Amino acid sequence: MRADPSLSAQRKGSMRWHLLLALLGLIMVLPFVWMVLTGLKPLSEVASEDWIPSVFRWENYHEVFSVIPFARFYWNSLFVAAWVTFLQVITSSLAAFSFSRLQWPGRDKVFLLYLSTLMLPGLVVVITNYQIMIQLGLVDTLTGLILPSAFTAFGTFLLRQFMLSIPVSFDEAAEMDGASKWRIYLDVILPLSRPGIIALTIFTFVGNYQSFFWPLVMLRDQEKYTLPVGLLFFDSEIGQSTHLLMAAVTMSVLPMIILFVFLQRFLISGIQLGGVKG
Repeated sequence: MRADPSLSAQRKGSMRWHLLLALLGLIMVLPFVWMVLTGLKPLSEVASEDWIPSVFRWENYHEVFSVIPFARFYWNSLFVAAWVTFLQVITSSLAAFSFSRLQWPGRDKVFLLYLSTLMLPGLVVVITNYQIMIQLGLVDTLTGLILPSAFTAFGTFLLRQFMLSIPVSFDEAAEMDGASKWRIYLDVILPLSRPGIIALTIFTFVGNYQSFFWPLVMLRDQEKYTLPVGLLFFDSEIGQSTHLLMAAVTMSVLPMIILFVFLQRFLISGIQLGGVKG
């Protein structure tokens, strides 16, 4: 049987796209490969044009723990990121439920006003947030890192769009069974919004885990430093130790990569389903 010319051309076009995407993926992963290999070099070879170290210095990773309290900084980052994620999911889901499932005067106008805050650069509100933290006595505390990030217009928008894709008939059926609005939120909307909530969880956790500027402004006590701020030690007190810096960054990035690999299915579905309705 003679092959269909259109089908053959379609396969060739698909192969070209796959090759192009593979090439782009390789280009994107090169900086990560360089970082891992540099973290295994001696300091004298960091500036070398050779990517592969002459001797793999696995002791660089052990030395990181002797130079800085890596475990402490790592725990602080996880603690802050976990609490911010938890609070953002709660506040965003409650606000999204109100904006998508409840009817009240001026709801859409308030939502547009709330959404307009996304147009403000984060640096614009830094001074205001810092003054509020001073008045509350939360400067140089982990609580001061968490509270300003507990609310997000982006999370509210993402979950609202997702909740709008859930048929209203589910709410009506629950109300006929005597369920309150609170019960509908907990037992109907939240379980059906799981992909969107997981997507928001990933975005929020990763974003706050690698947050640098706000912890740098807020923290004074080295025991409370988060990991991005703590990594500055490699370029300050002990001079430039690029090989140790790359080893530390590798250890800090790997958990995020593992998290994304296991949850990417929920992340993609949450983003896709969240854009069904406007």
